[in-house]
Amino acid sequence: VQLQASGGGLVQAGGSLRLSCAASGRPFSSYTVGWFRQAPGKEREFVAAITWNGAAYYVDSVKDRFTISIDNAKNTVWLQMNSLKPDDTAVYFCAAEPPFRNYKVLNDYNFWGQGTLVTVSS
Repeated sequence: VQLQASGGGLVQAGGSLRLSCAASGRPFSSYTVGWFRQAPGKEREFVAAITWNGAAYYVDSVKDRFTISIDNAKNTVWLQMNSLKPDDTAVYFCAAEPPFRNYKVLNDYNFWGQGTLVTVSS
């Protein structure tokens, strides 16, 4: 499956962005889809994931601010990001893995999209 991430940009603190991850090839319904981010000088970290059956998981720092969702008809996963903070500044990546793996583990993901840059100004 090929992944295309988009939707990043520059936003002021407190603002919102919606990232999208579009898939071609096999449908997303066959995979767990995750979002990861990598800030300058830091390791890539888990942000959110949605499983093949619709269960959603988040890192504590984004709970109640970010929402992950899937549109199976469009084969697209969305990451709605609200109340953005400067600490959210990073390159965001979407990735897909077969079901029943650990959604938090970066190396469990087989397929990766290119990153999209999110910059939150204070």
